[in-house]
Amino acid sequence: MTGHHWGYGKDNGPSAWLKDYPIAEGNRQSPIDIVPAEAVFDARLSPISLSYNNCTSVTISNNGHSVVVEFIDSDERSVIQGGPLENMYRLKQFHFHWGGKGCCGSEHTVGGKTYVSELHLVHWNAIKYKSFGEAAAAPDGLAVLGIFLESGDEHRALHQITDALYMVKFKGSMVDFKGFNPKCLLPNSLEYWTYPGSLTTPPLYESVTWIVLKEPIYVSEKQMGKFRMLLFNGEEEEDRKHMENNFRPPQPLKGRKVRASFK
Repeated sequence: MTGHHWGYGKDNGPSAWLKDYPIAEGNRQSPIDIVPAEAVFDARLSPISLSYNNCTSVTISNNGHSVVVEFIDSDERSVIQGGPLENMYRLKQFHFHWGGKGCCGSEHTVGGKTYVSELHLVHWNAIKYKSFGEAAAAPDGLAVLGIFLESGDEHRALHQITDALYMVKFKGSMVDFKGFNPKCLLPNSLEYWTYPGSLTTPPLYESVTWIVLKEPIYVSEKQMGKFRMLLFNGEEEEDRKHMENNFRPPQPLKGRKVRASFK
């Protein structure tokens, strides 16, 4: 099987993904550089509405590319709707992308500015599709909420995650992580940019309506350090590499329009 070797190293990183995933050069690839001056304010865009009240996280795991918190997605207990979305999308998981020590690691950039990290809350269209897998390959299958993390004071709610990271140090490890509500990771303002894009990791499907929040949340350098203690490798592997710089750089816009919910 090809394609299970992708990663973020010299030989298997984003510039090499094209070989196994030709869609890497498609017309709606992500991330992008969002240029605020070129984004179009769209008065028809309603606010996004997040109903995470009965949210049920299940596990936290290291999949060899990031740290992932998974949710029960068998019903509409945690959904996103409004904004550019035609119907509600169910929360499936969230994960992070980050850089090396003192380096930035966001995927999207804003006018060329990068952030320390980027959080992705991944939702799928359960109204139209029967499973996450089916939705992930459909043009309107996924909605991903992107939130920038900026270096600053420590983030109280993020401690629940950073304190659990030592238990998922190795690729393939997973532990129970119940009762976490990602509402605590949202900034005060939900103003956003939106555009049609893709998954930022293989298989790079062009199935994502991106909703990128303008306002970042703040995280301390010490908290980010705990993410960098994770490993890209399984426990049995010799050549251990710290998990960092697990981001794809911005891709060409190819004529897409970025819309803004704010003036």
